[in-house]
Amino acid sequence: MAFFESEIVQDEAKHLFSDYQNLMQLGSEYGKFDREGKKLYIERMEAMMDRYRVFMKRFELSEDFQAKLTVEQLRTQLGQFGLTPETMFAQMNQTLERMKSQLEVQG
Repeated sequence: MAFFESEIVQDEAKHLFSDYQNLMQLGSEYGKFDREGKKLYIERMEAMMDRYRVFMKRFELSEDFQAKLTVEQLRTQLGQFGLTPETMFAQMNQTLERMKSQLEVQG
């Protein structure tokens, strides 16, 4: 079975995309959240990033041609911005860590 024909892969892709869109929409109101709301938002972003990392690792480890092509397309697209998937995740983690430290300062 091809990588993208897997029901598991399709379900996870659909859930990841939906969860990401919902978090981004919610994040537009981040400045209005109370301290606990901000902590919860950061936790959900971290959990989603972990899921995304695992999902991408499945692509990288797959022998499927389409999965390998998808990884290369992502690398090419990110490369246009001077990024790799690894640096993209590192920057996202830095942003989340900065958001956490701002919460600590606010007390």
